Amino acid sequence: MNKIEHIGIAVKDLEKSNEIFAALFGKSHYKMEEVESEGVKTSFFQVGSNKVELLEGTNENSPISKFIEKKGEGVHHIAFSVDDILSEVARLKKEGFIVLNEIPKKGADNKLVVFLHPKSTNGVLIELCQEIA
Repeated sequence: MNKIEHIGIAVKDLEKSNEIFAALFGKSHYKMEEVESEGVKTSFFQVGSNKVELLEGTNENSPISKFIEKKGEGVHHIAFSVDDILSEVARLKKEGFIVLNEIPKKGADNKLVVFLHPKSTNGVLIELCQEIA
């Protein structure tokens, strides 16, 4: 793993949260997009060399909507950048981590993504991200 790629925060109202985080960071988000396959709208903020991703569910069955229903708004995941997502998945499986989706899927911000189950990472949802060439 190279670095923390971003921290994902689940929110109920993306527009309202954009205002809150713009005031917090002193600047607006640089990108918004919808990932239909995941039922989520995202907004990204650049904070120094780090990124913060706000996530709002677009329907009641989306993972973000279910997360908020169960735990409320807050930190949803920590994402790490990797150079080769397939070899990293293979390595982590050998180490005993539970991989939620072994086949990378297209995520937000031009990334291929794989998630590790929180049961195997001390309760933290981990996302692996590889830039799509």
